Amino acid sequence: MGKTKRKGRQSAPNDITPLLEPLIALQRLLEHFDNQGVIIGGIAASLLGKPRFTADLDAIILLSVEDIPNLVGAASELGIVPRIADVEAFARKNRVSLLQHKASGINIDISLGLLPFETEMVERSQKLNVGGFHLRLPTPEDLIILKAVAHRPKDLEDIQAIAASHPDLDKERVRFWVEQFGSDLEFPDLWDEISRFL
Repeated sequence: MGKTKRKGRQSAPNDITPLLEPLIALQRLLEHFDNQGVIIGGIAASLLGKPRFTADLDAIILLSVEDIPNLVGAASELGIVPRIADVEAFARKNRVSLLQHKASGINIDISLGLLPFETEMVERSQKLNVGGFHLRLPTPEDLIILKAVAHRPKDLEDIQAIAASHPDLDKERVRFWVEQFGSDLEFPDLWDEISRFL
C-alpha cells in the first residue's frame, strides 16, 4: 500500500474523552507485550471514520492461550481487572479475556490473535496521536476487513464512514481478505455486500 500514516485525524473527538484513561491503560498493556496488538472496535471506528458512541473498548493481542495468566497479571497492574469469576478458563475456551478498567468501570475485551490476517494487521498497524497519547490502531483497510466479518448494521455504517474518510484505500487488500473470510464463513456474497460502501 505504501502509506500507513494518515492525515486529518490527529486529535480526539470530544465524545471519547471519558474513554481516555482506560484507553491509555489499554495502550500501555499493548506496549507491555511489545505492541503485538491493536485497539479495534467502536473506538477505532470513531478515530478512523466518524465519531460515534461506544461504551467499551476492544483489542486484539497476538498471544497464545498459554500467555493468558501473563495477560491477566499485566492488565491488573495497569488497573484492568477481570469482570467475570474465572476469566482465564473463559479466555482459554473463547480466546477472549473479559476485563474492566477498574477506575472508570469501562469494559475491555481483549481477543487473542492467531490468524494470518491478525498477524498482518498488527505488523501493518499505525500509531495515532489521540489527546497527546499515541494509540496503536489498525490501518483503515484492516479495520474495514474486521468490520466486514462482524457484519452487524453498525459495522456496515462504520465501513461506510471509514471509506468516506479515506478515499485512497487499498481496495484490493480489502477485497482479498473479505473474499477469504467470506469463503471460510460460507458467505460468498460478503465482498459484493461490502464493495458497495467502498
